[in-house]
Amino acid sequence: MPADALSSALLPAGLHDVLPSEAAHEAAAVERLLAEFAAQGYRRVDPPLVEFEENLLSGPGAAMSKQTFRLMDPHSQRMMAVRADITPQIARIATTRLKNEARPLRLCYAGQVLRVKGSQLRPERQFTQVGVELLGALAAEADAEVVLLAVQALTAIGVPHLSVDLCVPTMVSRICAGLGLGEDDIRRLRAALDRKDAAAVAAVGGPAAALLESLMSASGPADRAMQALAALPLPEGAEKDRRRLTDTLALLRAAMPGLTVTIDLVEHRGFEYQTGLSFTLFSRGAGELGQGGRYRAGAQGEERGEPATGFTLYMDTLLRAVPPSPAAGRVYVPHGTSWESARKLRADGWVTVAGLAPVADAAAEARRLQCGHWLDWPAGGDVKPVG
Repeated sequence: MPADALSSALLPAGLHDVLPSEAAHEAAAVERLLAEFAAQGYRRVDPPLVEFEENLLSGPGAAMSKQTFRLMDPHSQRMMAVRADITPQIARIATTRLKNEARPLRLCYAGQVLRVKGSQLRPERQFTQVGVELLGALAAEADAEVVLLAVQALTAIGVPHLSVDLCVPTMVSRICAGLGLGEDDIRRLRAALDRKDAAAVAAVGGPAAALLESLMSASGPADRAMQALAALPLPEGAEKDRRRLTDTLALLRAAMPGLTVTIDLVEHRGFEYQTGLSFTLFSRGAGELGQGGRYRAGAQGEERGEPATGFTLYMDTLLRAVPPSPAAGRVYVPHGTSWESARKLRADGWVTVAGLAPVADAAAEARRLQCGHWLDWPAGGDVKPVG
C-alpha cells in the first residue's frame, strides 16, 4: 500500500474503523438488546452527541469531567462537551422534558460515546453504550429489576458464563463517618482499599481498621460474604446499605437461583457517582461487560435528586463474548434481471447483489463479490451455488 494511503488510514489511539462484518454483528446485538428492554416496558430515547458543557457535566455527569472532550460552539460562543457517558443525559431528560411522566419511569438507549483516554483493560476511546435507567423508585425491587434485566438481555444474545458482582460504594464512607474519621483519612483508606492493601488499612484506619479489614476479607461468593457481613457491628449510617444488599440478593436468588453472584464489600473504583447498591457484569473469558447501580438524577450538589438506578453495557467488550448471528445468504443477480425477480428473492430472505454491467461468467462474478449463490438469469431463473 502506498505511503500516502497508509497515512490516511492511520487513526488516533483508541479509535478504529468498524468494518462490515463487525458492524453487522454489533447492529444485530444492539437491536436484540433493545427488544429485550422494550419487552419489559423500557422506552427508547436518543440524546444528542454534544451538549452545553455545564449541562452535560452537572449531577452524575460531573464524575466524567476528566474524560470529556470540550469544544467551542461557533454559533452560541458557549463551551460544549462531547458525551463520555449517556447516563447523565438520560437523567437530564427524565428530570426536565419528562418530569411530568408517571413514575417509575423506564427508559433505554443506545449510542456512541467518546472519552479522552482508555484504560489498560479497555483501551477503546469511542464505543457504543447500550443500557436502561429506572427513575423514581427506591425499593429493592427496582435494584433487582435492573440486574435481572441485564442478565436476561445478555443471555438472550448468547453471552455465556455470566456472573454479577454486587457492591455498595457508599458503605465504606458511611462506616468511616460513623466512627468519626475525617475526609483526609477516608481518602487514604479508599486508596488503600482499592489496592486491597491490608497493611495500609491497618495503619490509617484508626477505629475503622478492624471493621474494614473484615469487610475486605469477607468479599467473595455472595452467600459467604453476606454471612460475614451479617455478623459485623455496623454504624447506623451503613446499616441501610446492609439491608439493601440483603433484600436485593434475596430477590435475585428467588428469580434466578442459578445466577453466579459475588459481593465486593469495599469496591469503589468506577462507581464515582453511585449512591447505593451497584454491580458489575462479567463473562468468563470476555471480562467486564458493563456496570450499573443507584444514583441521584438532578443538578450537581442536589443530594435529594430523584432516585434512579440502571446499567450500561459496553458493546466493544460485549461483542467478544457473543457469537455472530448467521449471515443471510448473498445471491448475485446478473445485469438485466427484472426488478420483480430480485424483489421476490429478498422477500424469501436472500440478500441480493445486483450486477451493474454484463459479465461473461455470472458464477465467477458472484464469487468475486463474496456471494455464495448466483441467479441463473434468464436461462432458468434458479438460484445456484457458486460451487
